[in-house]
Amino acid sequence: MRVIWDRSKDLANQKRHALSFEEARALLVSGVDYLEIFDEEHSEDEDRFISIGPIARGIVLVVWTDRDENTVRIISARFATKREAALYREYKGRMK
Repeated sequence: MRVIWDRSKDLANQKRHALSFEEARALLVSGVDYLEIFDEEHSEDEDRFISIGPIARGIVLVVWTDRDENTVRIISARFATKREAALYREYKGRMK
């Protein structure tokens, strides 16, 4: 899978959340089982998805959209809140 993003949004995201899109990309390409949620509230113009799962520095939340069958575009990324991390752990517990 190819993962792309806007460079200026990445720089703004790094300043705001101390997380680069390159680092967040690891969640989408790692092959680990992560929680994926369709973001109905923000999908008026394009289908958006929220993925919550682990990377090297912790549990992250990544918002992304499909560009084509093999390409996704990261919209934003940040470390998951306690509630979001708990949601991911609950999901993982159900998958065992």
